[in-house]
Amino acid sequence: MPDRQSRIETIIKKNIAEIITYKLKDPHLGFCTITDVKVSKDFSYATALVSFILEKDEKPGMKTLEKAKGFIRTELSKTLDTRRCPEIRFVLDDGFKKEAQITEALARANKKEN
Repeated sequence: MPDRQSRIETIIKKNIAEIITYKLKDPHLGFCTITDVKVSKDFSYATALVSFILEKDEKPGMKTLEKAKGFIRTELSKTLDTRRCPEIRFVLDDGFKKEAQITEALARANKKEN
């Protein structure tokens, strides 16, 4: 089961990224990346982690993704080979920000030692 689940997650991640890049034409979206997708055990929900290059694009980008959720799900259902297409939830991925903060803190600590 976990092998199938990870395969479905990979397929959904790739397909959502392609749909957003090539089929979703909205100037408010900005440049976003789907960093990860987690699917529930019964394949009824998919949580897509989204990151944006610019911090100012986060709020309008998330609003745009929420509005386009139905369109994205419809397009995704055309490419999936499952009985049902999972309901998509978009969550802002702040992992890159945390990584940058940790790196900055380590650099400051290293500077103080020298």
